[in-house]
Amino acid sequence: ISHTWFLSIIQNEFRTGKIDLDSTMKLLETLQMSFDFAHVKHVFKKTVDKRKAHTINIEDFRAIYRTIVHRPEFLELFRAYSPNCKILADTELIEFLRNEQYETEACETTALEIILKYEPIEEVRKRRQMSFEGFIRYMSSEDCSIFKNNHRTIYQDMNHPLCDYFISSSHNTYLISDQLIGPSDLWGYTSALLKGCRCLEIDCWDGSNNEPVVYHGHTLTSKIAFRSVIQVIDKYAFVASDYPVVLSLENHCSPKQQEVMAEYLESILGEKLLTSTIGDTVVTKLPSPEALKFKILVKNKKVGTIEEGMLRRDLDSRGETGEISDLENVSDEDETDEKAPLYPKNDTPKRKTEQRPSAPPRKKAKMKKIKIAIALSDLVIYTKSQKFVSFEHSLANQKCYENNSIGEVQARKFVKHSAKEFVSHTSRFITRIYPKGTRATSSNYNPQEFWNVGCQMVALNFQTPGVQMELQNGKFLDNGGCGYVLKPEFLRNHNSTFTPHNVGRYSKPMSLSIRLISGHQLPPSNLSKTNKADPLVHIEIYGVPEDQVKKKSSVVKSNALSPRWDETFSFTVQVPELALIRFCVEDEISLTANEFLGQYTLPLLSLSKG
Repeated sequence: ISHTWFLSIIQNEFRTGKIDLDSTMKLLETLQMSFDFAHVKHVFKKTVDKRKAHTINIEDFRAIYRTIVHRPEFLELFRAYSPNCKILADTELIEFLRNEQYETEACETTALEIILKYEPIEEVRKRRQMSFEGFIRYMSSEDCSIFKNNHRTIYQDMNHPLCDYFISSSHNTYLISDQLIGPSDLWGYTSALLKGCRCLEIDCWDGSNNEPVVYHGHTLTSKIAFRSVIQVIDKYAFVASDYPVVLSLENHCSPKQQEVMAEYLESILGEKLLTSTIGDTVVTKLPSPEALKFKILVKNKKVGTIEEGMLRRDLDSRGETGEISDLENVSDEDETDEKAPLYPKNDTPKRKTEQRPSAPPRKKAKMKKIKIAIALSDLVIYTKSQKFVSFEHSLANQKCYENNSIGEVQARKFVKHSAKEFVSHTSRFITRIYPKGTRATSSNYNPQEFWNVGCQMVALNFQTPGVQMELQNGKFLDNGGCGYVLKPEFLRNHNSTFTPHNVGRYSKPMSLSIRLISGHQLPPSNLSKTNKADPLVHIEIYGVPEDQVKKKSSVVKSNALSPRWDETFSFTVQVPELALIRFCVEDEISLTANEFLGQYTLPLLSLSKG
């Protein structure tokens, strides 16, 4: 049957006898399988080179199709369940789903749905059966993805207070390359929002003609108009997710231009801008992502309390400013490690003397009054930026709607020396971590160490590819990619004694067994002329320190089309709720060097069995 079906689809193309590479590609596409051009070209060339021709006949085409599509590992599975090795009846498919895919609930309906969705041969479909062609299509589909199907949609409770979630957050969102001379671009905002990012950073400075501009201050990065940034945010804020977007303003503008900012925020964002509390004016806990759907929140310094601001709502506060006493620095982010002078006078690094972890190195702190336009201050509702002093100080004085930004260097010391207090702090207050200012090339830190202590906004440079962004993207695939992932209970509970270095009673050990079977149509190595690669796979777990582990497979020599490993890896994970698993495929170039071919990262608890 499959032979007749196959011929009926392709024979038209061979009326004139033979076809070339382009027509081969087009014909493969009509067969509704995904093909990689480099691999097809390679197999095609191998076929025609024997005859010194440039075209193939119908038999050659069938051979090429089989080489690429009829994977032996699929055939072995199919034959294990099909008595005649040609057809799976619905009952046999059910058995396969239960035994191999761990779908204990699988029944006739499940099998029928799969057959109707994937079986390409009509008469087989009508008999409620599945051919090998249908089986291949099912096995190569999203339904067989390693990522749990129900985690592709929002499945978590979205009614907890905002501080109970990990929130996808970007640093210096306007930059699309480095931090010194690179371009600032609106695309930075568009692409971050389309990736589901929910906290964007905007560095605002006074511009000419009373128009505030966005760029990385004191550097040669180019400038974009604040107004344009807000227009882009207005357009793309809720394309990838309905849940609230926080605009983290790093504000260096004069009160006059702060008023202009407030005006743009209100006029451009309109109803989307959150300008008052929802429900009670007296705020005792943060609202939930659910309650703030389709809202944009402003995170900035604020004069006085929410209540005072609400009383002023209908008054014209133009021209009014308030003062905030701050230590030396204008913004949270002017900590010594964020805006370190980018061109030091002499390049010899001096060893800093270690200080007590609770006191980050700082110039002599002078009290300094900052002027803030009341019009802008009153737009800050649930996300008031508050200078971080110490965990004790926050516990005694900080309100639930006040949040801190802590630089990675200081935050890392806290993780090391006061993890328990850090966890207690993040269970109550939104905490944002940002990269140190000396990362001139926009490099990133490993976000995992700060997720481990419950930091909600672990801000990364989205424009910089690498393991750190792969962990970020993997973590936020969860919960439908909406940018909010509910923290584990032990990071939400105010009385938690959890610390990543000593998980104690919070450990829920899970044993994980991964069978690495095969690869298919791997990207060929850039360094290989023959479309061959020597692939190997790294399987890595990121989580609490005790769970960090890397294992690697053997190397399969010169096979990027269909490498076969059949190796099993076993792991025991103490805190699965925080763990991510990363599969990374490399090409072994020499004994000391590998070239990256591709990777996939996902939360351990989003792994599908089967």
